[in-house]
Amino acid sequence: MANGMYAPELQPREYRENYGEFIGVGPNGNLWVEDCDVAKLAEEFGTPLFLVSESQFRYTYRQFRDAFRRHYPAESQILFANKSNNGLAYRHIMNQEGAGGDCFGVNEMYLALLAGTDAGTLVLNGSNKEDEELEMAVANGLCINIDATDELDRIDAVCRRQNRDADIGIRLKLDLDPLAEREGVAMHGPGTLKEQSDSTKWGMTRDQTVAIVRQAQQMPHIHLRETHFHLSRMSNVAMDFAIMAREMVTWSGHIRDRTGWTPPCIDIGGGWTFGKWYGTGPRGQIDDDSAPTADDYARLCSQEIQAEAERLGLPLPKLRLEPGRSLSGPSGVTVGRVGAVKQGAKKKWVNLDLSTNHLSWSSALDWYYHPVPVVDATAERTETVDLVGPLCNSDELGPHVRMPALERGDYVAFLDTGGYTEPCAARYNAQLLPATVLVSGDRAEITTAREQLQDIAGRFRVPPRLLAASFVRP
Repeated sequence: MANGMYAPELQPREYRENYGEFIGVGPNGNLWVEDCDVAKLAEEFGTPLFLVSESQFRYTYRQFRDAFRRHYPAESQILFANKSNNGLAYRHIMNQEGAGGDCFGVNEMYLALLAGTDAGTLVLNGSNKEDEELEMAVANGLCINIDATDELDRIDAVCRRQNRDADIGIRLKLDLDPLAEREGVAMHGPGTLKEQSDSTKWGMTRDQTVAIVRQAQQMPHIHLRETHFHLSRMSNVAMDFAIMAREMVTWSGHIRDRTGWTPPCIDIGGGWTFGKWYGTGPRGQIDDDSAPTADDYARLCSQEIQAEAERLGLPLPKLRLEPGRSLSGPSGVTVGRVGAVKQGAKKKWVNLDLSTNHLSWSSALDWYYHPVPVVDATAERTETVDLVGPLCNSDELGPHVRMPALERGDYVAFLDTGGYTEPCAARYNAQLLPATVLVSGDRAEITTAREQLQDIAGRFRVPPRLLAASFVRP
């Protein structure tokens, strides 16, 4: 049980070949999610199709939770990054597991509250919060992480208008000098980790942070609760994150010395990665089985935080972190059906009804998702092909990948697609958004309905003058 709610016991499966604890090659040789044959799910629910393993999602969350509980001697809390998969079913699962949440924008906040999430476990982040967001956050008791110089006055005005108090944090613009020579992942632009961080819009400088604390100390409705930073997916080296966590404590000492306030909680954000033996992630396959584990992150971050707190004479803060893709990613499988197969002079293309509308990071961030044939999943990979979608661009889902011979009507699945797929899905070429099916044991249930043409066309309006002109008869 978690927070008095339902949290089932989990028993990892032993498949003929495991792609995760609850995803692998089943007894008939096909790809399975938990106890369901993916080929049968594709036939029943159609393609393109997002599949989510509920057990894998819960299991991966518990790995992070338990790792930080083992290694960090003070309180720690996982806040699931809702943006990585903001489906209501996902949020309900996280509620049952006892996880908090990171919200961006009024709609993500609304969805988390709609799912019954304890508002005290939610944080509102964002560099340009609208009035509606602040009103909703104050009314419901979220912690608001300040990221603009005028934000505190705006929050205070909302508090006075509602006659309520507000918890606030401050998003920091860490110096990250020890990471000045560490190379960053190209998905965040050129430069080192420090250069990438410095170039983003996020965070308040040391002087701005001190000024916000001093101002907040004079506001009776405002309660200072935490500082916050998000390294993002710039690195898959656990020590980079530990250095970041240490610097947050360094800033705590700086704030204490100038204001008398010591942050009781530090939120070290997200960007945590995961690796698979078959490879996944940006720029090809850099996140293999040598990538750090949740235990690596927890051990190193805990060591650095404790050492810096002792050096500065600070109490150990409560620790919060905001994993997103590292929790949701391994739980997802995306399935497409093979259409035209075309052999060129130098290349072979296998077209799918799946596209970069559905796996947008494939093209936008050069992200590698491991493709697997759904039927006879371990068949010998005898051909090098480009797996492509039907859009009127290159639409490359898997360029230059080894696959068995594929024919029209076959199914192909991409692994580890639970994060940033459904939330980032697009409608280019008027494609309809896929259904999402949640798999738990031998049960498969729709959690997002497949979009219909009326969902697209119904948003459009034609001014009467254009209608009249279009239908004028000669």
